[in-house]
Amino acid sequence: MSHSEKMLRFNKIIVGSEADEAQAAADAAAFLPADQIDPEKFFIPQQYERYTPENHEVWRKLFESRIGSLRQQASNVFLAGFDAFGLKPDAMPRLEDVNEVLARTTGWKSRAVPGYLPAKAFFACLSTRQFPTTITIRPPDELDYLPEPDIFHDVFGHVPLHADPVFADFLQTYGKAALHANDPMHVERLARLFWFTVEFGLIHEDGRLKIYGSGLMSSIGESNHALSSPNVDRRPFNLERVCETPFEIDHYQPILYVLESFEQLRDAMNQYAERVLDEVGVGAGA
Repeated sequence: MSHSEKMLRFNKIIVGSEADEAQAAADAAAFLPADQIDPEKFFIPQQYERYTPENHEVWRKLFESRIGSLRQQASNVFLAGFDAFGLKPDAMPRLEDVNEVLARTTGWKSRAVPGYLPAKAFFACLSTRQFPTTITIRPPDELDYLPEPDIFHDVFGHVPLHADPVFADFLQTYGKAALHANDPMHVERLARLFWFTVEFGLIHEDGRLKIYGSGLMSSIGESNHALSSPNVDRRPFNLERVCETPFEIDHYQPILYVLESFEQLRDAMNQYAERVLDEVGVGAGA
């Protein structure tokens, strides 16, 4: 049985015509001009009652295995967002509860999607301050590694930073630039920027190194490697250098970039987005 087939059998929450139609709309967005993409077509209800006791138990195991070390490893900004959501180990998160907090802090929303969204659909969501959130949970025999996002990766790993105004502005600006980028050079550079920041970013806080990337948040092994391994080249963040650095996804990262603040990331992104949008004749406010 393939991983995707296993995920579907374990997760009844995304079975049905509504999920199929949303996925089809997201897939079709890859062929549409940016101004014709409607992210609302990609979203589905969470249908919380469909989660099984086994789903909740997987969430509990993941939560309890990770939260202790994160209190020591994670960015203060991440932990402030995490605590604001009041996530608990004993039950899967409800996106409506998450969105109540986001409405008060940054205006972002965490929106349920049926599965993997192609890049253009994903960027369209970010550009409207909506984060496509996977609502399935990994099977119990794949707790340590998952080749694609699940609700633990997305809500536990990504969403806490969306409650921070500075990071929230960066992410929306990133979405606008990536959505409108037509030059393959910019597409590749923006993919590298996302990888080395949103997924595998490090930051200096309180006089020491901490993690903020969601790929590190959801992996004990990868986070320990990122913070302490002598085999990691930890480079000061420089947007141009980040965008020139290729990455591989099938092993622990040998190169990571370190921010001094999230304002540094936001300001660099604003400058790059202006360049990308000017080239395609789109205003930064579009």
